[in-house]
Amino acid sequence: MKYSTKWLVRTAAALALLVALQAVTKAGGQLLTGSCVNLLLAVCAGVLGLGSAAVVAVVSPFLAYLLGIAASPILVVPGIAVGNLVYVAVLAGLAKLLKKKLPRLCWFPCAAAAAVAKFAALYLVVVKTIVPALAIPAEKAAVLSKTFSYPQLVTALIGGMLAAVAIPLIQKAVK
Repeated sequence: MKYSTKWLVRTAAALALLVALQAVTKAGGQLLTGSCVNLLLAVCAGVLGLGSAAVVAVVSPFLAYLLGIAASPILVVPGIAVGNLVYVAVLAGLAKLLKKKLPRLCWFPCAAAAAVAKFAALYLVVVKTIVPALAIPAEKAAVLSKTFSYPQLVTALIGGMLAAVAIPLIQKAVK
C-alpha cells in the first residue's frame, strides 16, 4: 500500500471525526455512540479503504480512553480495538469479493457479516478472556460483560446498515 500525504490527511481527519463524534454522542449512551462509531468505521472501510479504516479502528479506542470518552478499564481497550479491526476487515474484505456481483447492494450483506464478526470477536476477547482476568467485583464484571455482548451486535448492525446506504452516495460524490 502506498502511503501518500492525501492518505495520511484523510486518515487523520477520519480519526479526528470519530473521536469528536464519540465525545458529542457520549451522553446519548451506548446505542447512539456505538451506532455512530460503527457507521463511521464502515464508511472509512468503504470510502477510504482498509488501510485507513484499520488505523482508525485500532487507534480510536485508545484516544477515546485517553480523552476520558471511554469509561472502560484500560485493559478492555485493546479488546475494543480488536473488535473494531475485525469489523472493518470483514466489511472491506467481503465488499471486495461481492462488489462485482452486487455493485450497489453489496454493502448490506457485508455490513451484516461484519457486525456478527465484531460481536463474536468482542465476546470472545472481552467477555470470555479480558473480563474474567480482571480483578474487579462481580457486579462490575457483569456490567462489562453485558456491555460487550449483544448490544455490540445491535450497534454494529445499525451503523453498518446506515453505512450501506451512505457509502455508495459518498463514493459517487467523491468521484
